[in-house]
Amino acid sequence: MTIASNQIPGPLRWAVLTLRGEAVAVGLIAGWLLWANLVAPTVDLTSALLLTAFAAGVAAVLWALGGALARCRAGARAPSIVLQLMLLPMGWFMIEGGIGWLGGPLMALGLGVTALLLSTPTTRALGFE
Repeated sequence: MTIASNQIPGPLRWAVLTLRGEAVAVGLIAGWLLWANLVAPTVDLTSALLLTAFAAGVAAVLWALGGALARCRAGARAPSIVLQLMLLPMGWFMIEGGIGWLGGPLMALGLGVTALLLSTPTTRALGFE
């Protein structure tokens, strides 16, 4: 089932935009990691490349999930929710590590997008009701 973009409910549209924004942010981090790999005086090359590839992969997955949700593909909702819930332990450890100014908003982002993905209009648009 495909719904025209002007018929996508607001919560789903916001979830898609947020997932795409997260993809861009993680993509920028991957770019920074690549740059850091190139200019670092000493580096464990294998670990550095794996971390950079992981960040690039996460960015690609977030972008793809946003696109699938924009096309109202129901199968994209569960992996999107899992990725959003993964922000909770990351945020918690940031708070514990003294960077609560980043950890708190990260946790709120994960919960907010999860709420958007579980909202009634989104559930209907994805064909779960």
